[in-house]
Amino acid sequence: MKNKYSLFSLVKNAFSYHENWEKAWKDPEPKSEYDVVIVGGGGHGLATAYYLAKEHGITNVAILEKGWIGGGNVGRNTTILRSNYMFDANSHFYEFGMKQWETLSQELNYNVMYSPRGIINLAHSDAQMNAYARRGNAMRLNGIDAVLLGREDLKKMIPFADFSETCRFPIHGGLMQPRGGTARHDAVAWGYARQADGMGVDIIQNCEVTGFDVQNGKVQGVQTSRGNIKAKKVGLCVAGSTTLLADMLNMRLPIEAHVLQACVSEPVKPILDHVVTFGAGHFYCSQSDKGEMVMGGDLDGYNSYAQRGNMPMIQHVLTGGLAVFPNFSRLKMLRTWGGIMDMSMDGSPIIDKTHIDGVYLNCGWCYGGFKATPCSGWVFAHTIAKNEVHQLNAEFNLDRFHTGNIIDEKGVGPKPWIG
Repeated sequence: MKNKYSLFSLVKNAFSYHENWEKAWKDPEPKSEYDVVIVGGGGHGLATAYYLAKEHGITNVAILEKGWIGGGNVGRNTTILRSNYMFDANSHFYEFGMKQWETLSQELNYNVMYSPRGIINLAHSDAQMNAYARRGNAMRLNGIDAVLLGREDLKKMIPFADFSETCRFPIHGGLMQPRGGTARHDAVAWGYARQADGMGVDIIQNCEVTGFDVQNGKVQGVQTSRGNIKAKKVGLCVAGSTTLLADMLNMRLPIEAHVLQACVSEPVKPILDHVVTFGAGHFYCSQSDKGEMVMGGDLDGYNSYAQRGNMPMIQHVLTGGLAVFPNFSRLKMLRTWGGIMDMSMDGSPIIDKTHIDGVYLNCGWCYGGFKATPCSGWVFAHTIAKNEVHQLNAEFNLDRFHTGNIIDEKGVGPKPWIG
């Protein structure tokens, strides 16, 4: 186990000028064989390994990351946490995760900077207000906090938004989940990595999977850039790169890879106390602890494995933001980045076994994989350890696209990136 971070450890290390802190995780050479290999050293992969060790006592586990820990989507997202879904499958799953977020810093002994500042979805028409009332009622029925806000409520909460009668998208009200908020994405990855390492998990960076050893329908191991590794079970947690690994297994999956861009502004004094989403387009915004306005929105519509996108899409997203917050036009933009999204055909994730014995699938997270990090890792660890799905991810099966039991939360059919 790792030495516990505490006020005592901080004072103790101050006497040595903070030069003797223990490494957060080791950099081991891969062993020849593991009980479980997790492909992907992002949030979901690290969380899965942690819960395999903590909940199921399986510590002979390797996390294989082709780059560096936290270098993928978990280090590139806009950090929003929420469980404001309407369908039961999504509501129960993400609400389980929200409860995990509330105690995650204490559990990991690492400050993930969980901030339940509330998320507000703005409505710009009477029809949208009716839809939000319906969703809020569904949330309440599932025990999730939801508050329907009017114009006057919002004027007090976000007074600098454009409430004029002549604006292109007048604000009629909104739906708020007070317990929604943000967390520091890097810290989540580092916290899980540190605890998993302390429990005996091997975190192997710069180790790209190049193939799989499958015999008689059962996985025997993986081929990597650092040699072959035998494994009884293999879990895939690589987000938008899932289709690349699936090709190596001769699998065709109902997902597409798209790049999703985000950007941050220069730091400014605190002005935005909540996460706010634009209801007439695709724009969402929050303010970081450093004062930067963190903004994101639509995907680049073409398929891509690049971790960068095109400037016209950033311009499109920011134009939507200016429709709500005209004062943002005075901000200077500092940087933009992109992550590879694994867009499923109904907008909901896939956490399931596959037809290959010992291969397990965790993908299809679309825009919102970060908020699911704890619950995804928890149920995926259960699925791998028990070789059966948990009731929380039972409906996130791969067969639903064959049977028609889809979980189409947004109601846009087989192109969720359009909505």
